[in-house]
Amino acid sequence: MGYWHDGIGWWMIFGGIWMIVFWGAIIALIVWGIKKLTERGDSGQGTGREPNPLGIAKERYARGEISREEFEQIKKDLS
Repeated sequence: MGYWHDGIGWWMIFGGIWMIVFWGAIIALIVWGIKKLTERGDSGQGTGREPNPLGIAKERYARGEISREEFEQIKKDLS
């Protein structure tokens, strides 16, 4: 009967560790959920920010939609 009490201590230690892991995961999940709910709306580009006008001009120039002169004029107008 004396041996029964010797093993209880280890189970209590493991139970305590699992309890800390469990509540830590619950708290992390709540924090993650609140963070996701409070983020600003996505603008469709994955960053959540408005597109940069000069960046748009660079993309249009790279696609060939505007000429070099038009691109240079846009850069001059924006600076």
